[in-house]
Amino acid sequence: MPKLHAQAARPDSVTAKPFGKTADGRTIQLYTLTNASGMQVALATFGGTVIRLLTPDRAGHPGDVALGFSTIEPYSTQSPYFGALIGRYANRIGKGRFTIDGKTCQLAKNNGPNSLHGGVMGFDKQLWTAEVLSQNPPAVRFSRLSPDGEEKFPGNLKVAATYTLTNRDELRIQYIAQTDKPTIVNLTNHTYFNLSGAGSGSILGHQVRIHASRFTPIGSTLIPTGEIKDVAGTPFDLRKWTTIGDKIRTVGGSPVGFDHNYVLNRYPVSRPALAAEVWDPASGRLLKVYTDQPGIQFYTGNFLDGTIKGKAGKVYRQHDAFCLETQHFPDSPNHPNFPSTVLRPGETFRSTTVYGFSVR
Repeated sequence: MPKLHAQAARPDSVTAKPFGKTADGRTIQLYTLTNASGMQVALATFGGTVIRLLTPDRAGHPGDVALGFSTIEPYSTQSPYFGALIGRYANRIGKGRFTIDGKTCQLAKNNGPNSLHGGVMGFDKQLWTAEVLSQNPPAVRFSRLSPDGEEKFPGNLKVAATYTLTNRDELRIQYIAQTDKPTIVNLTNHTYFNLSGAGSGSILGHQVRIHASRFTPIGSTLIPTGEIKDVAGTPFDLRKWTTIGDKIRTVGGSPVGFDHNYVLNRYPVSRPALAAEVWDPASGRLLKVYTDQPGIQFYTGNFLDGTIKGKAGKVYRQHDAFCLETQHFPDSPNHPNFPSTVLRPGETFRSTTVYGFSVR
């Protein structure tokens, strides 16, 4: 199978090449988006996955800040959702069960007693159809039909995600979905970031700020209790710049670390609002995340345990990456006080998330 190499491409361009095959022999394509400043994002049609994300450090040297693999095969067998497009329902659903219009739907339990990230064969393990929408700015749309009953979710769901790399060094992801039966939808991207570079070691020296005054406490299986709690006076208060390593031991968990949904202050909004920021003092890279969703999951790679070898043979260990997954809340269908994730025929789900990169 072909290996991943940084691809020479002219600024403001989209290029494509084969990137292996699925288990049933279908060709996977790798699309490389390059903007005017030389920032680059490589996306695979398998899982709509961010394979590579090159952005410069304060010295102007480009580095890949997205964890993953150099070939496609491990994404179907070893990947803990590296870079993937997640659906139909991002995050967890308690006991894999929800009720809609009086009908109970039982999903696969692929995370202990719960359903996680769309089930056993979620969107991260599906082959998407890609269409180049623009060369300037470079933009590719990934789309597919999730058939009625896929992973036991009701309704034929038409879904698409458009990735655009702007000349402001932003990766913009626009989601859209429509259904022919009442269903639930919660879409996100699951890129694992290390702003010092993938495989460079711990992110505990990174600093984080999340624009949320509340969060949703969780139980032992990481399902929300239903409470929406103030972060004030708790280890989860990240409203001011905080070094991740200074707080991570105090939040508990098994394994230890952040894996929590934050209730964003600016919701609802008509356009994506600033939700979270992460700065790496070592490289100078700064990531700002904007979203129009009500929540964001902050995850610190707690389940990385040193058994996965990624790009260039680098071993990924606990707390070697962080994720900022824009979303509706985990287990929302089972908590009427949470914003609804129900999508009905005639309605259109739309959402936009922006990952903006700079240095300071």
